[in-house]
Amino acid sequence: WETPRIEPWTFCMQGRYSLNIEQRIEPAKRAAHNVQKRLLACLQGQYGADIDKRVKKLPLMALSMTMAESFKELDTDSSLGKALEMSCFIQTMLARILAEFEMALERDVLQPLNKLSEEELPTILKHKKNLQKHISDWNAIKSRLNQAAKNSSNNTSGAAGPGPSSAAIKLENLKEEEEEMKRRVEQSKDEYMADLYHFSTKEDSYAKYFIKLMEIQAEYHRKSLESLDATLAEVKETQNQPDSPFPRDAAVVGVYGMPLETHLKASGREIAVPIEACVMMLLASGMKEEGLFRLAAGASVLKKLKYSLACGSGALGEFYADPHAVAGALKCYLRELPQPLMTFELYDDWLKTASIKEPENRLEHLRDTCSRLPKDNYNNMRYLIRFLAKLAEQQEVNKMTPSNIAIVLGPNLLWPQQTEGCQVQLDMASVSSIQVVGVVEPLIQNADILFPGDHLNNFVFLPFFKDIDFDVSGLFTAPSDIKDRDVSAAEEPASSLLSVEPASPQPGERQVV
Repeated sequence: WETPRIEPWTFCMQGRYSLNIEQRIEPAKRAAHNVQKRLLACLQGQYGADIDKRVKKLPLMALSMTMAESFKELDTDSSLGKALEMSCFIQTMLARILAEFEMALERDVLQPLNKLSEEELPTILKHKKNLQKHISDWNAIKSRLNQAAKNSSNNTSGAAGPGPSSAAIKLENLKEEEEEMKRRVEQSKDEYMADLYHFSTKEDSYAKYFIKLMEIQAEYHRKSLESLDATLAEVKETQNQPDSPFPRDAAVVGVYGMPLETHLKASGREIAVPIEACVMMLLASGMKEEGLFRLAAGASVLKKLKYSLACGSGALGEFYADPHAVAGALKCYLRELPQPLMTFELYDDWLKTASIKEPENRLEHLRDTCSRLPKDNYNNMRYLIRFLAKLAEQQEVNKMTPSNIAIVLGPNLLWPQQTEGCQVQLDMASVSSIQVVGVVEPLIQNADILFPGDHLNNFVFLPFFKDIDFDVSGLFTAPSDIKDRDVSAAEEPASSLLSVEPASPQPGERQVV
């Protein structure tokens, strides 16, 4: 300590080891403060915000939105349209990975460094300053005590009478004051030594903050690279596919692009052919396929499957081996409906749920909106969501969590109606990544509550109606050489798919997503 006078006992405290520790505290404080400040400036998202707000503000999300605007008028069967669509999707995924990385960075690095530089180390330095002040005060009192002792000795030799002199009284008072200050110094010393010991034992933990930074960065780059590699491989494979032998529009005749109500009435069905056929094929051979609905299928295989479904062909055995083509055919059917399965009329009502924070209120709002779906839409929505909930049960293997499913499939279930001659009312990328995800994800998470197995006029959840019979028509049976590995036998009768009374849907013009 830089004090004019320090008693010999203080040198015991200031051994080489203690002095080395003491000299590291101030630099450690500066390092923690400066790194935390610079690291904070590296964040691209909003500090302290939840993941959805972060994603919405990231530059990668702005890039995804621009890509969405660019490909909405392109033919998604073209190489340019498909590549741009996949690029749009991966930018959204990268934005979410980045947001998760920054949240981990705040929790495990930034906040601990801030606490270290603003609370823990300043407390040690404060105790050091107090000790220095107490030592200085103690030395000053001892100087006064020495001077008072001299004065008292002189006064005693020349004083008359038995009573104590004022100098002697002053000397006694100074002795008491010196003892009290010595006690304070000892107390401050013990406190400061405890701080130094604590710092020495915690220094390795402080060093781990920077190791944790590198670990989080490595995980971020690893996830980003995995997503990019998977998407890039699919895009390249799609680009290298030969032209399909089928006419360009043959696959959509009669089924694809037809209003749901018209198709169901013409075929006498409750569940649309592409929805049931694709779900049955995926249940048989695709539930454990990583990246289902996310990874693109080969263009020629996808066209052939769409053509087979549109023509009512029962020869679908060859497609069981390509679950990504099956998922792509289902995704295309939903995307090419004249109006979304969740309907234009309920668009605003669905999006209101994304802003409801309280889970019970959000669930109640979802229930109410589900009850107002037209009958055909409700039946097919229920069928599809219950399947997606089953898909999410395998998320440890297929990597498709409810959130991931909502990201890739949500924009094909709900989109805003465009007014002719006006600009796009809501940016599709923003909707698909933020608002629609906030709607579709809880639908999947609460599928058995929102879409139970009984007749839903009263929306009573009966837990014994857990599974539904996806094989509604009995027309789509897996080939004998394909084992059903992903779903147990369902027990619910197909008739339970009926629900609320139908309303009159208003078909609108589809905007490609």
